[in-house]
Amino acid sequence: MHSRLSLAHDLRTLGLAQGDTVFTHASVRAVGAVAGGPDQIHLAIKDAVGPDGTLLMYASCPDGYDEVGRGTLSPDAEAELLEKLPPFDAATARSARDNGALVEMLRTYPGSRVNNHVARFVAWGTHAEHLFAEQPWNYAFGATSALERFVELDGKILLLGSDHDAVTFLHYAEHVGDFPGKRVVRYLVPVLERGDRVWRAMEEFDTSDDGAHANWPPRFFARIVDLHLRRTGNRGGLVGDARSHLFSARALLDRALPIMTQLALDGRVADELLGIEEER
Repeated sequence: MHSRLSLAHDLRTLGLAQGDTVFTHASVRAVGAVAGGPDQIHLAIKDAVGPDGTLLMYASCPDGYDEVGRGTLSPDAEAELLEKLPPFDAATARSARDNGALVEMLRTYPGSRVNNHVARFVAWGTHAEHLFAEQPWNYAFGATSALERFVELDGKILLLGSDHDAVTFLHYAEHVGDFPGKRVVRYLVPVLERGDRVWRAMEEFDTSDDGAHANWPPRFFARIVDLHLRRTGNRGGLVGDARSHLFSARALLDRALPIMTQLALDGRVADELLGIEEER
């Protein structure tokens, strides 16, 4: 059984340091049994970055809030949501279940903050207010978003036994990258305006499993992350039982942008760009 103290030691050994701003993806199950329960995981991260550090996670929203108008639901399902779905409340809405249990534990823990958007993040620490100082309604993962300020803070990405395809930060690369053929999706979000529920239009470059571009191969984000780890010699380490990695968000961005740009122009070069020869 692991402890908050032992997990903080593992995180420091991995390279997490006092004052760091860290964007975390975690599998509670992968970390293993922890004395005091899984809340000790985010508390250990806070111990590792200290009182001057910042912890960021991606919460998103419950089912339905970013689905009406996308064209993925049946007419009956859309009609029912249009009739029944209450306005989105960023302060109280649960995190998307697909994002794991730890983010919801962080969201509901004293001292955490969220941005007022269905593309919702949770932050704790010194830079939480700065990260959420501005929130674009459209293209919420791109310019002037929390992710842009995260890069400016020289943030680090921490993967605790999580799927490497779930690195939300790479949506920022898709949003700010200057390449043609991006898929734009539009949908409606129920919000409260002057006491009334209204459906507000929103658009973004596609962050669904379909991807922001038709040339993206399966598990594109995981392949970018794995290439970056290989090229930087980052073998990671264990945090509890979880195979974990820590790396610079800016360095990943610098890796991802030219790959996305070249692949958008020619989808046939995916294996070459993503280093398939290195895997053989």
